[in-house]
Amino acid sequence: MFLTLKPGTTKQGIEELVKKIEELGFQAHVSKGAKRTVIGVIGENAIAAKEVFEGFFTVESITPISKPYKLVSREFKKEDTIVKIGNVSIGGKDIVVMAGPCSVEKEDLLLSIASNVKKAGAKVLRGGAFKPRTSPYSFQGLGEKGLKFLAKAKRETGLLVVTEAMNIQQVEMVSRCADIIQIGARNVQNFELLKEAGKSKKPILLKRGIATTIEEWLMSAEYIVSKGNPNVILCERGIRTFESATRFTLDLNAIPALKAWTHLPVIVDPSHGTGVRNFVGPMAKAAIACGADGLIIEVHSDPEHALSDGVQSLLPENFASLMEELKKVARAVGRTL
Repeated sequence: MFLTLKPGTTKQGIEELVKKIEELGFQAHVSKGAKRTVIGVIGENAIAAKEVFEGFFTVESITPISKPYKLVSREFKKEDTIVKIGNVSIGGKDIVVMAGPCSVEKEDLLLSIASNVKKAGAKVLRGGAFKPRTSPYSFQGLGEKGLKFLAKAKRETGLLVVTEAMNIQQVEMVSRCADIIQIGARNVQNFELLKEAGKSKKPILLKRGIATTIEEWLMSAEYIVSKGNPNVILCERGIRTFESATRFTLDLNAIPALKAWTHLPVIVDPSHGTGVRNFVGPMAKAAIACGADGLIIEVHSDPEHALSDGVQSLLPENFASLMEELKKVARAVGRTL
């Protein structure tokens, strides 16, 4: 359940409620909105303690949360969460584009791509230092060396960096370089990794699994938020269906559904969602049109020789052209890019 507090409730009043919640064996999660402060009371059968909180003068109303996910639900927080990193805001009016190679390969290649995507308008550089691959014989990434290349690209271009952590041990290591830690599709239900990500102070980009329902995906986000990290960005990247014309089926239905059910920002990955270079642009435009807060797009200056996902990577000049087209779509739906 959540407690909506009366306007003007003091810090001391909030602290008294939090203390009582914890005394009863529940977790308290405070969310301060523009007009109201809401406290989530999280725990098994928390609603049974409703009468206790009805006696507090500072409590305006008490509302049960019907969804299995609590803290990430619209019931708990009506206002959109905006993840702010420096001067970049994800979840507001601006559409934020993340772009770069699937894998970090060579230092000079990464620096060149980073320079090009920044010039085109990207705000975040993507690139995998650690790569989970279907085949054990495929390129697995440069590891720590790749993180150093990303850190250099960040210093030289001023771009933010998003890159993946594949296990608990990598979270702290990746956080030293990255502004956003990615949890990939294969790890969306790696609950120990999600808990560790929840302890991090860095925003988390949580990709949907290839066979994960929206509710399961939101429950994974709940793991992160429940551990104290409210800055979760959801990423729709396609699900596995019977259709074989594309790599996956990009589920754009998920965008309006998520906007109705959660306050977290949502971005779309049309590169993995289609797996076809020529389809990336149309689906990127469609994603913005249906309400996505951002995009993550693979860009490579020599895709024919890319060590992973070259077939779905845009050339820098194609990416620049797409960005100009995306600005028009953004304007048409009252957004900016």
